[in-house]
Amino acid sequence: MVSVTTGVVLLRWPLVSAVLMFLASTLKIQLRKADYAGLAVICSLLGVASACWFAMGLLGITLIDMSIVWNNIKDVMVDVMSQTPPQWPVVMS
Repeated sequence: MVSVTTGVVLLRWPLVSAVLMFLASTLKIQLRKADYAGLAVICSLLGVASACWFAMGLLGITLIDMSIVWNNIKDVMVDVMSQTPPQWPVVMS
């Protein structure tokens, strides 16, 4: 029974994440009214995270794709930094 429930939840993740976004928004409003600003910020962050996950799911982007993109960005940045001249001004603040 647990595997069936897990399968339904994973297949319906866009619906679950939409409900999570709604609940996070509603809870944030209630917490702000009750002067719990810290918990309201945490709920906002959870809402943003579920919104990003929702958008990634709609676009068909998986975590493996994100890893590939991140590795590509890292490789490009290392290549660009290796081609800068040694006299390039570096600001340390």
